[in-house]
Amino acid sequence: MSGAKPADKTNYRELYTTVENLSIASGLPMPKVYVVDDPSPNAFATGRDPKHAAVAATTGLLSKLKDVELEGVISHELSHVKNYDTRLMGVVSILVGSIAILADVFFRSMWFSDRGSDRRSGNSIFLVLGIVFAILAPIIAILIQLAVSRRREYLADADGALLTRYPDGLAKALAKIAQDKTPLKRASTATAHLYIENPFKGERAKGFFVNLFSTHPAVEDRIRILREM
Repeated sequence: MSGAKPADKTNYRELYTTVENLSIASGLPMPKVYVVDDPSPNAFATGRDPKHAAVAATTGLLSKLKDVELEGVISHELSHVKNYDTRLMGVVSILVGSIAILADVFFRSMWFSDRGSDRRSGNSIFLVLGIVFAILAPIIAILIQLAVSRRREYLADADGALLTRYPDGLAKALAKIAQDKTPLKRASTATAHLYIENPFKGERAKGFFVNLFSTHPAVEDRIRILREM
């Protein structure tokens, strides 16, 4: 789905060594290392637990970042691994899907029970409530899922900065990643939350409701918090 290929230790020595050194520093098993041939600077981590983890970086990221900036990005991704974030977001996604199914079942049961009843005035009230529930419940569940995703990004930023003891490295990396407007070729809404920054890029609108429906916090906020550490 992402087009990631195993990173050759010879051709991508800097990436491999960075992942190896930071894994040792964080007490994690060495994850599998992958490279995505894409000019858009980005990175992600995945795996149900630290023993089955993988870290991937795009060629665009490797060509644009300095050593300390790459360390900041990798430390962020390893923090996701250490915090079991992939597993957590998987569980949250299942819960969101379950709520959507339950809301649909509830709506259908209310609709058909109302149609077969003679007490239409009383049941119509419950039908309206059922419709409201069916519409709002999945939306609220998705908002919670997105809020969890944003909080995990903040946590990975903080833990990554503590690992390298150089928050400005990650801050500078995020600034460079955000400034590059090249969208990831294989960006997907299903995997967007895995990346260190929104893979769709483009000019990002600002505002409360925009941020409310985003998988990632505003880059400006992340950079500000890192530089205040």
